[in-house]
Amino acid sequence: MKIISWILRIVAALIMAQTLYFKFTGAPESVKLFTTLGMEPWGRIATGAMELIASILILIPKTKTVGAGLGLGLMAGAIFFHVSNPTIGIYEDGSPLLFIYACTVFLSCGILLVIHFKELKNFIPRRK
Repeated sequence: MKIISWILRIVAALIMAQTLYFKFTGAPESVKLFTTLGMEPWGRIATGAMELIASILILIPKTKTVGAGLGLGLMAGAIFFHVSNPTIGIYEDGSPLLFIYACTVFLSCGILLVIHFKELKNFIPRRK
């Protein structure tokens, strides 16, 4: 189970991290996508920052569940926009790659949260 956990963590972190270049450099594809959503530039930069944080947290053993939860939420948003916005759609610019990446990270993070469910209690404040 430890090996599966690490594989899922690395896959999710790598996919989120590899998109950062496009978000932070203002690549035309990324600018076009966030302009279509009406979230350019603030949404592109904020999403990139949160994906960077999630990528780091998911690789640190003590914070992997927080990173997985953040990644799950971010990818739920990405999937929502791909499915609900006909301009973007699943085949954004003729390729389903971004949608597939979002689904892969979503599933990886979801499985991580299931595997490490008991560790979530460490992040819930205790009553005194």
